[in-house]
Amino acid sequence: MLIFSKVKFPLAHTIAISLVVLMIAVCAPIVNAQTTTTLAAQLIARPVTPDDVTNYKLPATTEHTGGLNTVGLGQAVNLEADVDINVPASQISGVTWTIASQPTGSKATLEDSPLGSNVPVFLPSDRLIYQVAARKLLRADVSGIYNINATITTSGSGVAPLSIMITGSTYMGISACSQCHANGPAGTPFSLVNAWQNTAHATIFTRSINGQGAIVNGTPYPYTSECWGCHTVGYDTNATDPNGGFSNLMAQLGWVAPTNLVAGNFAAMPKALQNVSNIQCENCHGPGSNHVVTGGDPRLVSTTYTAGTCLQCHSESPGHIQGMEWTNSAHAVTTTDPAGNAECVGCHTNNGFIDRMNGVGPADLSYDAIACQTCHEPHGETNPSTNLHLVRTLAPVTLADGTKVTTAGLGTLCMNCHQARENAATYAATTPGSTYFGPHEGPQADMLMGTNGYTYGQTIPSSAHREVVTDTCVTCHMQAPASTDPALGQVGGHTFKMSFAGAAKIPAEQMIGACQTCHGSDITTFDFPLFDYDDTGGPILGVQTEVQNLLNDLAVLLPPVGTAKTSLTIDATWTQPQLEAAYNYLFVQKDGSLGVHNTAYTVGLLKASIENLQKNTSTK
Repeated sequence: MLIFSKVKFPLAHTIAISLVVLMIAVCAPIVNAQTTTTLAAQLIARPVTPDDVTNYKLPATTEHTGGLNTVGLGQAVNLEADVDINVPASQISGVTWTIASQPTGSKATLEDSPLGSNVPVFLPSDRLIYQVAARKLLRADVSGIYNINATITTSGSGVAPLSIMITGSTYMGISACSQCHANGPAGTPFSLVNAWQNTAHATIFTRSINGQGAIVNGTPYPYTSECWGCHTVGYDTNATDPNGGFSNLMAQLGWVAPTNLVAGNFAAMPKALQNVSNIQCENCHGPGSNHVVTGGDPRLVSTTYTAGTCLQCHSESPGHIQGMEWTNSAHAVTTTDPAGNAECVGCHTNNGFIDRMNGVGPADLSYDAIACQTCHEPHGETNPSTNLHLVRTLAPVTLADGTKVTTAGLGTLCMNCHQARENAATYAATTPGSTYFGPHEGPQADMLMGTNGYTYGQTIPSSAHREVVTDTCVTCHMQAPASTDPALGQVGGHTFKMSFAGAAKIPAEQMIGACQTCHGSDITTFDFPLFDYDDTGGPILGVQTEVQNLLNDLAVLLPPVGTAKTSLTIDATWTQPQLEAAYNYLFVQKDGSLGVHNTAYTVGLLKASIENLQKNTSTK
């Protein structure tokens, strides 16, 4: 039984809606999006980004897609059947494709995919698990539901029957979404349009067509249809079926873009085109006609956290390089080990972190790598007037020792996860030795704030970075390389990497620009000399070298005593003084900066540990 919402729509949508109702009524029952056997496999709608087109030399006409299961009529859905990467390619016997059901009157067929064999699985994390078995392309031609089956057959690993539901729809524009999603209490799905209206997404086309977009050498940057595929709803000149998208309506209405970008251009546009302008709901959720006429059936729009939703636009070098950067980051291949563990997914998975920040429980235990929406809340519910980057949360963070961080700027978000997760004062002094002893990986927040090392009751000094670096982590780790930098996409930005070791035709690089603002332009490396921290009395070496020397000195005092080492093997035989010192050794080592984050605190902890072990007779 269908449920209809009591909303009114423009006359232009009336016929389309009637067809949608008919097609849904006669369509086969909705099936689950994916079914698998013990053979690891998946059937997905693969995103295609501008960088994909460039990197893999695809035809220039290849459509950019977000990998959504809801698509405008006539638009491409790149179906991809993936199978366990451990299955030898020679054992993949074949993939059988069928359209199990489609709307009455549909003549859609599964076509050959335009993606060549050189195009890999989309997500970097999936590339560690899957290989491509086969691909097809679907263009929905009638509004309704298309159930697609793909069966992967192998000669030695079994058979994987897979299915996916694709919804072909027409675009409704912001006027339809506002009927339900702009009239509810703040913080609910029914108020999302209200928050979105204050974001830069909501006005990007308006501002640009009015001449308020990017300015280059005092002149507005050329604003052409090359930009409209992202800045409007459903702009796709490859789609010839009437779907209500910007390009479709533009042709119907005979609208010609103004040659002069001046104020008033947007207001002079036909209302129907204004309704599908800017980056709005259907850019990320897919066309909503089926969703609307069924009273809001959530299965008939796409709601996904996958990176493709954002990277269909934010992955076009050299101007929109977020996708290239993220692909080269550690976040994109976050370990799958913590998946399924409620205590770990709050930091180690995309869905788990979002649930944690939203106070949702029990947490989603499935695996999805840290991606765009992990850190960015796309609807603008986190006060976009002061948070233009749509950072998911800037609420104060409390570290395990009770330290409350309130002045870390945009870096506050990072500190939700990059912390020790143990109270060193009690943990190091009372916890028995074992393989798992020590602070959690990534105690950068504690180190930067100068807290939560084991201090032996001393007052350990702290460097000034926490006070003078406005956005802390973000200021340094997200420095933007120049568009001409050979290491573009390999360092800074959304790679979060401070250095690049170098590769063929790309020299090594350290992002020292943030350091130079305070330490002077003569600084050429993070490892610049400041003081004889290791007390050798010899030449003053670089900060990181001096700190490494102190780590080496401390390691010799830890079991097996007298032996140089670069890692610790901790067990139940270690004494508590040894464990206290080991905590600081691991705290500095896992911080990863070798003193750059907080030189004074790093050096103070290591020296205190060395002094205590040298005095403690139980280590001799």
